[in-house]
Amino acid sequence: MLKGITSKIQGDRWIWLIVILLSLVSLLAVYSSTGTLAYRYHAGNTEYYLLKHFSLLALGLLIMYIAHLADYRIYSRVAQLLLLLSIPLLIVTLLLGSDINEAKRWITLPGINLSFQTSDLAKLALIMFTARYLTRHQDEVKNFKQGFLPIISIIALVCLLIAPADFSSAAVLFFTCLLILFIGRIRWTFLFGTVIAGAAVITLVILLAYSFPEVGRFKTWTTRIEEFSNKTDIPYQVQQSKIAIAEGGLFGKGPGNSTQRNFLPHPYSDFIFSIILEEYGLIGGILLIVLYLLFLLRCIRIVLKSPGTFGAFMAIGLSISLVIQAFINMGVAVNLLPVTGLTLPLVSMGGTSIWFTSLSIGIILSVSRKAEQEDETLPGELQHEALNTLIKPA
Repeated sequence: MLKGITSKIQGDRWIWLIVILLSLVSLLAVYSSTGTLAYRYHAGNTEYYLLKHFSLLALGLLIMYIAHLADYRIYSRVAQLLLLLSIPLLIVTLLLGSDINEAKRWITLPGINLSFQTSDLAKLALIMFTARYLTRHQDEVKNFKQGFLPIISIIALVCLLIAPADFSSAAVLFFTCLLILFIGRIRWTFLFGTVIAGAAVITLVILLAYSFPEVGRFKTWTTRIEEFSNKTDIPYQVQQSKIAIAEGGLFGKGPGNSTQRNFLPHPYSDFIFSIILEEYGLIGGILLIVLYLLFLLRCIRIVLKSPGTFGAFMAIGLSISLVIQAFINMGVAVNLLPVTGLTLPLVSMGGTSIWFTSLSIGIILSVSRKAEQEDETLPGELQHEALNTLIKPA
């Protein structure tokens, strides 16, 4: 029976195994971090959030399976449609989105009462579109007006629409797209100029935030910067996270034995890594880091074997985006980075974010499946040159 199931699953088997392991870790961590919450608000039913999260993960795995069966080349056309859809959705979110935790990141679908972050859709769409653009405009990418300016304008537009409500997601997306452009043989001088311009914009935003703290999310941003830079007056959530890490020690307190879940804000999402460290110790945290690094290594292997340039660009962009998000979440938990609100992919409790993550991994597996079918080691000289820019820019 097991052999029959595995025969229907194609693509990189290691990535499938990593997804299953991360899902199991997620179920254990979410059950532990939400038990008290569920008991309090759902008449003693401590399994309420566990069952809800399990159904979301199961649907995510189904989305991943369906996505990996499709020919990855169809996502080139899908990228255009998703980008055209995501831009107006981001505008609507900024103007009319649901205000949760002082941020308008969500749109609530009427009738079914389902909320989703439009930035999740935009991130997926922009990464795929950037991969498509580089594939179809390889002859123009070294020209500033004809090749670089159009794509960087689209990237900047999408990131600017995401930034007011979710600056950290916008920054991760912008960096990911720049990395894809770097791999895609865009001149490093263009990218360097973009980085300088981006730094100038961020500096201007920080100055405006301190000058007009009452405007939008400026107060939240300045507060987080001050809390992170002030090592004497440590914010409450960071204090509780450090206590959780310290109590976990090397081997942890064991599954379900967390005490800091009762004190940490959002222990099931933003600070779920702290709960994992408390219950499974430093060893458990290291193993989780290894899983994400192994995922990235397997994705790089897929890129090297990709049957086409579009698949290579798309796979590396989506994988880097997920891994960067994971390490930022873990960095926040151990106080290496200021609080961002980014979740831990496939581990944090969530709704549509799990589905978009699953879709991203399914697309990567689609590239892997095609590579296995064609049994090619590299797509050609162009792919050689694109990947070599990681070491030596064109």
